[in-house]
Amino acid sequence: MSPVALIIEDEIQMRRLLRVGLEGAGYKVGEASDGQQGLQEIVYQRPDVVLLDLGLPDMDGVEVLKRLREWSHVPVVVLTVREDEHDKVRALDAGADDYLTKPFSTAELLARLRAVQRRAPEAQEEPVFVCGDLTMDFVARTVAVKGREVHLTATEYSLLHELVRHAGKVVTHKQLLRAVWGPQAETQSQYLRVYITHVRQKLESAGRLIRNEPGVGYRLLTG
Repeated sequence: MSPVALIIEDEIQMRRLLRVGLEGAGYKVGEASDGQQGLQEIVYQRPDVVLLDLGLPDMDGVEVLKRLREWSHVPVVVLTVREDEHDKVRALDAGADDYLTKPFSTAELLARLRAVQRRAPEAQEEPVFVCGDLTMDFVARTVAVKGREVHLTATEYSLLHELVRHAGKVVTHKQLLRAVWGPQAETQSQYLRVYITHVRQKLESAGRLIRNEPGVGYRLLTG
């Protein structure tokens, strides 16, 4: 079966050039012209590798990476005209597997793609989490209870997302504080108590899925 590559790039000429090189190497190729469309196409096409431009019209490519890495480990090679080291570091820290500065040769691109695919995990991730009354869509960044959308603040969403990522396992107070508020907040356990209460209240019946493990942390029940 041919590997699938998804190109997320707003310049049609660059997409055409990449398509020719990739199809010549045996890839099936999908395309998206902006970040939101790209995230949706990753859900629909389940590509083996993603080629991502940083300068997209609707959102920065780094933001696309951050949102994608909330649920997927698909290999991503960033393609950009930006040569600044800071941009490279931001992209790699956000979850890029490799980085190519335009212009580049087709041969080098294909070699980079082969390398990141060899390192990629085989497991397929799901973009939607469902447990009891709770549904969390990582691509749309929405939460619903019994099919009704629930509005969470950015902090509340991040907190619930961290529990969902480790569903069924205890996530310690320090882990949650570090993931949501940063390492400087590891001792601020009052943040957790307040926000866990808010999230439980907003989730109503699904709030019972969040269990307190006294003196340790919290766990999202899965059964």
